[in-house]
Amino acid sequence: MAHMDHMNHSAMATDHVHPSISTTTVHNHGGGDGGHAGHSMAMTFYFGYQNVELLFAQLVINSPGEMFGACVGVFLLAVLYEGLKIGREILLRRSQVNVRYNSMPLPGADGTMLMETHKTVGQRMLSPAHFLQTVLHVVQVVVSYVLMLVFMTYNAYLCIAVAAGAGMGYFLFSWQKAVVVDITEHCH
Repeated sequence: MAHMDHMNHSAMATDHVHPSISTTTVHNHGGGDGGHAGHSMAMTFYFGYQNVELLFAQLVINSPGEMFGACVGVFLLAVLYEGLKIGREILLRRSQVNVRYNSMPLPGADGTMLMETHKTVGQRMLSPAHFLQTVLHVVQVVVSYVLMLVFMTYNAYLCIAVAAGAGMGYFLFSWQKAVVVDITEHCH
């Protein structure tokens, strides 16, 4: 009987975020406050600038100017993300300590012995450099999740801003990235 009563309290609600969203079912689970309303989520890409929720229910885009501003902000955030990735790599290279070289003999093609050398670097756990790397890692993870959530709005303008910002950030910062060349690699 209680289950039947629960079934009678279900209702249909609509949320007009964009044209491809129709209805969602909202159930009252007996919390006394009428239950919680389910939010519809876009499952297809769309071009729109009205009633676009961006990360928070209170942050709603309702005009072309607001969409443009949001796209510029998202673009810059994606550029920052790419800069953070490369910046952390540069900081890591500068703070490396405990450099060790390990050599091991390898037989050559003509019967001679070749020496292969590997460079091993380390970093101290309780150092300011490692603490800074940890803080920057947390910032990078948070920014990456924010960009993912922006992309998951399925708003094509915002998705393009994420992709364009990531591309621009890579273009601006990747030339500083460390390139490892393996001299023993023969497949060029």
